[in-house]
Parts: sequence; C-alpha cells; structure tokens
Amino acid sequence: MESLLIFVNIALAIILVIIILLQRSEGGALGLGVSQDNFTSARSVSTFLTKFTSIVAALFIICSIAIVAISRDEFRETQSVLEKEEEENSNLPQIPQSK
Repeated sequence: MESLLIFVNIALAIILVIIILLQRSEGGALGLGVSQDNFTSARSVSTFLTKFTSIVAALFIICSIAIVAISRDEFRETQSVLEKEEEENSNLPQIPQSK
C-alpha cells in the first residue's frame, strides 16, 4: 500500500510541475506580451489551469500526509533509540568486576 501511495505521490508531483510550467506568468512582466485579442480565451484557459493546479496540489498534500501516517504506524511498533542501545550493550560480553 505504501509503495502504491509513493508512486501516486511521485506522479502527482510530476503532473503538478508540468501544470505550473504551462501557466502564463502573471507577475514581473509589467503587462508585456498580453494582447487584447486572446484575452478571453487566455483567461478561460488560465482559470482552468488554476483550478486544476489547486486540485492536484490538494491531492498531493493528502497523499503525502497518508504516506507519513502509514509509515508512522510501522515505526511505532519499534523501540526507542535508548532501548535499542541498552539491548545492544547487554548483548556484548561484559568485563568481569574485580572485588
């Protein structure tokens, strides 16, 4: 299950990057490159890409949280670092105590 979620998360990340790169830059250009002829069609494509970007971003975040929740449950069964260290030290040969 975790490997499937990781695959979906990677696919969503790639799709998110592609969608963001397809969008028109709206800032920093001081309005250069925007013609009035294609304003309405560019506006409708822009709103579609913006909505699609927000949906894919939300799915990406939900998938990421699910991966963390699943992996956290797997690690919850293990011991703490201090308990592991004590077990490793108890398995080592002990130096005899002098009286």
